[in-house]
Amino acid sequence: MIDHDTRISLHRQIETSIRDSIRIGRLPRGSSMPPSRVLAADLGVSRGVVVEAYQQLTAEGYLASRAGGYTEVAAGPAPATAGLRLARPAPPRIELSSCRADVSSFPRAAWLRAIRGALASAPNDVFGYLAGSGTPQLRAALAGYLNRVRGTLAQPDQIVICTGYAQGIALLVGVLAAAGAKRLALEDPSSGDDALPAARAAGLEVVGVPVDGDGIRVDLLRDTGADAVVLTPSHQWPVGSVLSAANRAAVLRWAAERGAIVIEDDYDAEYRYDRTPVGALQGLAPDRVVYAGSASKSLAPGMRLGWFVLPEHLAEPMAAAKIAADRGSPVLEQLALADLITRGEFDRHLRRMRPVYRRRRDALLTALARQLPQLQPAGISAGLHLVTWLPPHLDEATVVDAAARAGVGVEGVAPYRISRPGPGGLIFGYATASEQAIAEGVDILARVIGEL
Repeated sequence: MIDHDTRISLHRQIETSIRDSIRIGRLPRGSSMPPSRVLAADLGVSRGVVVEAYQQLTAEGYLASRAGGYTEVAAGPAPATAGLRLARPAPPRIELSSCRADVSSFPRAAWLRAIRGALASAPNDVFGYLAGSGTPQLRAALAGYLNRVRGTLAQPDQIVICTGYAQGIALLVGVLAAAGAKRLALEDPSSGDDALPAARAAGLEVVGVPVDGDGIRVDLLRDTGADAVVLTPSHQWPVGSVLSAANRAAVLRWAAERGAIVIEDDYDAEYRYDRTPVGALQGLAPDRVVYAGSASKSLAPGMRLGWFVLPEHLAEPMAAAKIAADRGSPVLEQLALADLITRGEFDRHLRRMRPVYRRRRDALLTALARQLPQLQPAGISAGLHLVTWLPPHLDEATVVDAAARAGVGVEGVAPYRISRPGPGGLIFGYATASEQAIAEGVDILARVIGEL
């Protein structure tokens, strides 16, 4: 506050106030000061008074003038966020725990052309508020692509575009709960990062159902009394099994008899190496199966684009839930992805990446066979990861921690178990590491396990 009755000059009062604020951290280093004209108007003084105060503090080193005519704080403590960034643990030197796509291979040129095309040719009305289901262009492109490649029976008006799978499953769980669902079944182990907290937040009981080499144990699923189940039938996360033909039929019979919904998380359907791709479960029972996919594994997780193909009675409530959540996903990204799909750029990118990921997978298999033959890999025919089971005398958490200390990041299976214990295992993600790094990482892991 400026005191006009004191003998202390106005510019000295301003200097003292700013200096004290910098010293105690109220004005952190790097923060911008108001323009002198603005601050003068706020304080009810002439601009020259503020300019004189700024000049004095600049001479003392508290402020600094920057190009563009603005002044910033040059002294005092750094912003708290900088300290938080420094406090984060350093990533491992060799990262084999990430089951993500190699974002360094993102098709930037094709995406830039698609974004420019969307800006140049999109009708004006798509930049207003749209329906919660997403742009008609992307829904039509996805319906054609999924029907052709994944064997779905999808209509554009059955598709809802979401901000990734995470948002979509949360919205869907809320829709099911509002319709009277009480219990959700999940594969055990499974990636419960999204469905599990969403179900609990919606008040649903969650039950885990074990999986084996043929996928989920349908005999045990029948005993759960679940109103819906989340499956990864084409490549079970994380153990990699494929839902057998007999179990696919049994799951759909259970859903029809129970009046339940099957949620098919087709998270890595684009990558198949040693076997013919298994068609989507949704194509067998579109009135009972919700098909969920996203751009996270095919392009990049940072795009935050997912799609849900829903039975007719769920499509409208899901779109309404999307509107209530955020008024719809960004339009330009939807139009650009639609363009990539319709022009064939999406298919070309996947054809380019499949041999890259297969070579990295093969490098991992070769290194494991040479250095750690006691670890038998599973789920190797598809996806961006595989799992190996540990001998009983090796503790999973101990191996993971020791590998991390040696600079190699791997994940264990235990964090993905919901309710039932099971054998220890390691999850290897190979998509983001070079073949040389994979070989070196397995060598280090072999030494670690040898010492244990």
